[in-house]
Amino acid sequence: MIWVLDTDHVSLLLQGNQAVLSRVIRHYPNVAITIVTVQEIFNGWIIRINNPTQTTNLVRLYTNLWTATEYFKGERILNFDDNANAYYQRLLNENQQLNKKRLQKDLRIAAIALSVNGIMVTRNQRDFSQVPDLIIEDWTQ
Repeated sequence: MIWVLDTDHVSLLLQGNQAVLSRVIRHYPNVAITIVTVQEIFNGWIIRINNPTQTTNLVRLYTNLWTATEYFKGERILNFDDNANAYYQRLLNENQQLNKKRLQKDLRIAAIALSVNGIMVTRNQRDFSQVPDLIIEDWTQ
């Protein structure tokens, strides 16, 4: 069994959330993240770094980006490969309610989790619960 952390859980882990950390340790080495989460984390820090109002926070922002990069080096990162894309396309074709821009990245993460027969670890029940056959756990509780 593989547990796939969504972007929110990775952010919590990077912030030192003890509940998430203890579950990751308990399930290691069967925990993974997705390349979509890497994209979302990097995009978030790059947007902040490039914000002209944040010039006084550059050391903190670059340090956070560096911390994320170091974390990614040690993690199992699942790719959005042909198999995941097939799940993604099927989900979009068979579930029109999922074809919304705000769900795009979450749906890609879910497709990767489904493609490896994984359990999705997320607090985002509202969006991920709409994905058929996706098993969900919340490690913050």
